[in-house]
Amino acid sequence: MIETKRLYIVDATEADIKTIIELESHKDNRNFLWIGTYEEHKAEIEDKNHLLFVFRRKEDNLIIGYALVRLNFKSEIFELRRIAISHKGMGYGKESMIALLKYAFEDRNINRFWLDVYPDNVIGIKLYERIGMHRDGVLRQNYKSERGYLDQIIYSMLKSEYFQK
Repeated sequence: MIETKRLYIVDATEADIKTIIELESHKDNRNFLWIGTYEEHKAEIEDKNHLLFVFRRKEDNLIIGYALVRLNFKSEIFELRRIAISHKGMGYGKESMIALLKYAFEDRNINRFWLDVYPDNVIGIKLYERIGMHRDGVLRQNYKSERGYLDQIIYSMLKSEYFQK
């Protein structure tokens, strides 16, 4: 478990999958991330190369977000595949991201933390830049969705950069 001031970030269980899909499908989130099926999320929970977390608010145990991580053990890479928050504008995204960075670098001894973001996810981009992530580049028209071909901006942080802060 990862603990922050207001959250418990814990491993998701099969009972959490319905809530995760609701978070992914919400109108404020669905354009910015891929929506998994029940079976796909169940497989992620069971796969040692993935971490599926839910963010539970301490005050009432309500799930207010989730994150999916893919681990590359050989290269010590922590790929944040998806993150979504239901209660926007309250700082939960920043609190969660800082906790995930701390977990990756301090607890898992990861060398590189990275993610991709669509260019129209302005709130996400501002957050990643505000917490000191490096903009590595753009994969042009890298993903085809119902909205058409989408670019993906790559952001990362290295262990050495994390510990310099």
